[in-house]
Amino acid sequence: MSEMFSKMIGTLAVVLLISAFFGSSDFLQKLFKSNKQWKYSVIAGVIGGAFGIYGNISGFNLNGAIISVRDIGPMLSGFIGGPIGGIIAGLIAGIHRLTMGGITAQACVVATCCIGLICGIISKRWHGFMKKPQFALLLAACMEAFHLCIVLIMVKPFGTALDIVKQIAFPFIAVNALGFMIMIGIINYTEKHRMLALERSRLQSELEVANVIQHSLLPSITTDYPGVKELDVSASMEAAKEVGGDFYDLYYIDPTHLVFSIGDVSGKGVPAALFMASAKTILQNCIRDIPSLPEAVATANNALCARNEAEMFLTLWVGVLDLTTGTLDFVSAGHNPPVLLHNGKAEFLKIKNSFVLAGMENMSFKEHHIQLVQGDMMCLYTDGVVEAEDRDHELFGEERLLDCFEGKSESDSAEIIASVKESIEAFIKGNSQFDDMTMLCFKKK
Repeated sequence: MSEMFSKMIGTLAVVLLISAFFGSSDFLQKLFKSNKQWKYSVIAGVIGGAFGIYGNISGFNLNGAIISVRDIGPMLSGFIGGPIGGIIAGLIAGIHRLTMGGITAQACVVATCCIGLICGIISKRWHGFMKKPQFALLLAACMEAFHLCIVLIMVKPFGTALDIVKQIAFPFIAVNALGFMIMIGIINYTEKHRMLALERSRLQSELEVANVIQHSLLPSITTDYPGVKELDVSASMEAAKEVGGDFYDLYYIDPTHLVFSIGDVSGKGVPAALFMASAKTILQNCIRDIPSLPEAVATANNALCARNEAEMFLTLWVGVLDLTTGTLDFVSAGHNPPVLLHNGKAEFLKIKNSFVLAGMENMSFKEHHIQLVQGDMMCLYTDGVVEAEDRDHELFGEERLLDCFEGKSESDSAEIIASVKESIEAFIKGNSQFDDMTMLCFKKK
């Protein structure tokens, strides 16, 4: 009996290994791609039949009876190809068994065909149950017991049949039932991971579309816009994930007043991107409709608090530049201080910050003022710039950011942004980007 067990388990291991290989590859998926169910069933039947033939060849001969894992092939074909697949696999494996001769040859043909057909009928009617390992184990055990009953009925003399059944019953039923259960487990596992891969692919495609949509919400800064010869403007946004919570904005509220804003929503990914889009729209509408900048920001804050079930918040820097006088009125709500390049010297424009937006209702926001002259440059950025990390978790920091402006008084805004990006890349040395990085620079010519 131990030799029988060893032989059957060895054959079963090869069958399971082949099943796992095919299941983890795209081969069967491409093979089964057919709008016609009968073609699917035929292919399943041929594959199951091939498994059955291998089981015959590697079987254990006992007094003219071939003891093998042949029946797993028709059971598998019945599971994936229905009655048609099951009977085809049964016929292929059974006919091959008939050619090998022996006292149980005819009984095995009948049993193998019936097992494939029965499993196909059960799968068609109760496929969900058949996918459960315990049900698969019980079904396979019943099928192998049925096989032995056919041997007892058809093989003559009965005494010889009974003697064969007594010797093989336990290993025959146990190995085949266990093997079929494992095979169903392999199928379930590979199917689950294939569905997860498809879902990941679908989500990735949607995120790529979301990235395109998010960038389309940002103003397109070109030579035609903002269209002021006395002003040079550039911007950049790089999300840590496919979409992020940073944004910048640039728009006119009248022919002589241009709004610059930059914001950073708490969190990352899709939730932050959705909140960002809402905040950007609300803020822009409030600033257009309300002449006072602090009142406009306060109104936007209350609107965001009222719609903030996700309990997110954002830091914001927003300024209104008078193009005729160069006066810049601005509000900073918990945001990083911008860099001001004035007379060849770069420094942070540090003021007392107001509270973040969407954090608390009925907050007041303080307005500040600065006079820009020819050659002055203002660089707005989000915390992802100064908090970029190298592999030792050291931050890029404010001092390194100021160094990017050293000797750059004649540079335009695009060159400044490129210089900051190059410095960050050199500093992090290939370390992955942890946070969104956004910059908006403008220079008065």
